[in-house]
Amino acid sequence: MKQYETVIGLEVHVELATKTKIFCGCSTEFGGAPNTHTCPVCTGMPGSLPVLNRQVVEFALKAGIAANCRINQYCRFDRKNYFYPDNPQNYQISQLYLPICQDGWVEIETSAGKKKIRIHEMHMEEDAGKLIHDEWEDCSLVDYNRSGVPLIEIVSEPDMRSAEEVIAYLEKLRCMMQYLGVSDCKLQEGSMRADVNLSVREVGSETFGTRTEMKNLNSFKAIARAIDGERERQIELLEMGRAVVQETRRWDDNKESSHAMRSKEDAKDYRYFPDPDLLPVHISDEWIARLKASQPELREEKQQRYQEEYGLSAYDAGLLTESRILSEKYEETADLCGNPKKAANWFMVEVLRLMKDRGLEPEQVTFTPGHLADLIQMVERKEVSAQNAKKVFEKVFEEDIDPVSYIEEHGLKIVEDTGLLEETLQKILEENPGPLQELLGGKEKVFGFFVGKMMKELKGKASPDAVREALTKEIEKRK
Repeated sequence: MKQYETVIGLEVHVELATKTKIFCGCSTEFGGAPNTHTCPVCTGMPGSLPVLNRQVVEFALKAGIAANCRINQYCRFDRKNYFYPDNPQNYQISQLYLPICQDGWVEIETSAGKKKIRIHEMHMEEDAGKLIHDEWEDCSLVDYNRSGVPLIEIVSEPDMRSAEEVIAYLEKLRCMMQYLGVSDCKLQEGSMRADVNLSVREVGSETFGTRTEMKNLNSFKAIARAIDGERERQIELLEMGRAVVQETRRWDDNKESSHAMRSKEDAKDYRYFPDPDLLPVHISDEWIARLKASQPELREEKQQRYQEEYGLSAYDAGLLTESRILSEKYEETADLCGNPKKAANWFMVEVLRLMKDRGLEPEQVTFTPGHLADLIQMVERKEVSAQNAKKVFEKVFEEDIDPVSYIEEHGLKIVEDTGLLEETLQKILEENPGPLQELLGGKEKVFGFFVGKMMKELKGKASPDAVREALTKEIEKRK
C-alpha cells in the first residue's frame, strides 16, 4: 500500500483587543445585544467613510515583530468583494497586495523535537457580522456587532505535517498574542479562529496534492479531529482512483465529518482593488524601534529566567508560564514570600487544582498574591499546619480573604501549649491500650497511628514535630 504524507498550512484569524473597531468608534466588547454595537460605518451605509484605528496598526506590528516578520513600512488596504448577508458593504476591507508583515517564523516543539514554521504574511482586516440560524422559525438573522472588529490574519507556509504540529503552532500563536496583550485568543468566543488547508501526497514526492480548506473549527480538539478526518477522506479518494476536488469544506464536529460548502475561489474571483477611502500607511523606523524596545518578556524568555533566577526545573517553569496572567500572579507571590520554589508548588498543586475543579480560566482567578504569600510564610514559620493552610487557601481563592485574620479568628493557629499537648496525649494513650502495648513492645509502625490520632484530636493546633517529640518522650518514659 502507498504511504502518504499530509501537508498542512493554516490561516489563523486573531481578533485584536482594541476597545473600538478598526474603522469606527463602536465597541468591540463581546456579548452585547444583537446590533447594538453598530453605526453607519460598520453596517455599510452609503456615504459613510472609514477612519483607521492607530491601535490596530500598533498591535499588528507587535505581533509581526514577535513572529520575526519583515515589516512593510509602506502598506495599504484593499477591497475584497463578495456578496453574503453578514457582509453589509458587499466587500471586506483587507490587505492583499501590500500586507503589513511578511516572511516570518515561529518555533514549535513536539514529540519529534523543535521545528520552525514559516509565516507567509500577516495582514490587517475587518471582521464580518454573524449569521444566526433560527431552526424554530426556519430563518436566518444577522448580528452586525462583530462587523468591523479588527483582525490580523496570519497565513503560514505549508510547513506542518501532522495534527500535533498544527496544535503546537496554534498554541504558540495563542500564547504569544496573550503575552503581547494584543488578543485574548478565546476560541469559544471566536477571537481566535483557524482555517485548515490540507492536502496529501505520496511520501517522497515534491509535488503538492490538491488542497481543501476546512472552516468552522472552534477548538483545538475539533481541529485535530478535522485534520485526521480529512486526511483519511483524501487518501481514500486517491486509493479509489478518484480526484480530490479543490473546495471549501465545513467540519461538523458532532458528526465528525465534513461536507463541501463551495468550490475554492482564487484571488481574481474577489476582484481586489485598493480601497479608495483609505490612505496608505507609512510606518517609520522610530515607530518600529519604539515597539521593539517596549516588547514584553515572552514565554520562552520567562521560562529561562525562572530556571536561572528562581532555580526551577524546566518542567515547572514551562507549567508556570503557560498563562501570562498566572505567571504574573506567581511572580508577585514568589517575590513577596521570598520563597520561589514554595510559591511554585502552591501554584502547580493548589491553584491549578482549584481552577480545574471550578472550571475557571486564568483571567477568572482573582485572589491577591499577597494573601497567598502571607499563608506560605505562616506555614514556613510553623504558625499553621499545611493541612489547615490548604483549607484556608480555598477561602482565599474563592473570596480573597485575609488569611492571617481568618486563621486567628477561627483558632487555626498552632499554639505550642505543652499542657494541652500532654493532656491530649494521655487521653489518646488511655483510649488505645492495645496499640500502646504493641508500641511498647517494639512495633514501630504503631507510632504513626498515635501521631494521626493526636493530630486529629488537636485539629492542627500543634505541629507534627511537637506531637512526635511528646509521644517519643512518653514512650521512652513508660519503657
